[in-house]
Amino acid sequence: MIETKTITLAATGTHAFDAYAATPASGRGTGVLILSEMFGLNEPMRRLAASYAERGYPALVPNVFWRSTPSVGLAYEGPERETAWQRLRTFDFDVAAADLRVAVDALRAMPSCTGKVAAVGFCMGGRLAFLAAARAGVDAAVAFYALGISRHLDEMPGIACPVQLHYGTSDEHVPSSEVDAVAAAARTNPNIEMLLYPGVGHSFFNSVRPTYDATAAALAEQRVTRLLESL
Repeated sequence: MIETKTITLAATGTHAFDAYAATPASGRGTGVLILSEMFGLNEPMRRLAASYAERGYPALVPNVFWRSTPSVGLAYEGPERETAWQRLRTFDFDVAAADLRVAVDALRAMPSCTGKVAAVGFCMGGRLAFLAAARAGVDAAVAFYALGISRHLDEMPGIACPVQLHYGTSDEHVPSSEVDAVAAAARTNPNIEMLLYPGVGHSFFNSVRPTYDATAAALAEQRVTRLLESL
């Protein structure tokens, strides 16, 4: 049996920086820092954390929206979807990147963690995973269909840990111009691996989304596992 619980990482005023932790029943493994889509710390993110813990990787999903209103996880469809978009428009990625270091330190200090931490993020969380590699001291990072990495290309040369960038070539939210700009910058840093999935759309890794692609997701999971096992 794995152990799951909500923990507090920090607090300021009436706001608490909370996170969902899932840890293996025994042993120690690389820590997986899961960075959510704009919908935040919702049930699919909790299930993903649990799935990593079941495989021996302690996982932590920080509530990156803890400073926002609302700060809770939101539904993918219905009225909460527009709320998620509105929340994203005012999100401060620089402040969140500083918060990530707190989360990384907390995960690294868990008894079930070897001391190595890999960030795995989705959409806006993919951008945060990239920033975690650039600023938060992670040992590896994985970004799925990240939107906005092109705004941080000046940080690409300084990344010293392995980074995987996964993109579907038919992504309706991440334009090809974004992918091309990131790919061109990534070629200057051998630590960064661009991984393209022909004909695949956004959220292809999320089994509860209509654009889920089981074949692409399985291949991506193999690649992520290979990276985690190398740490």
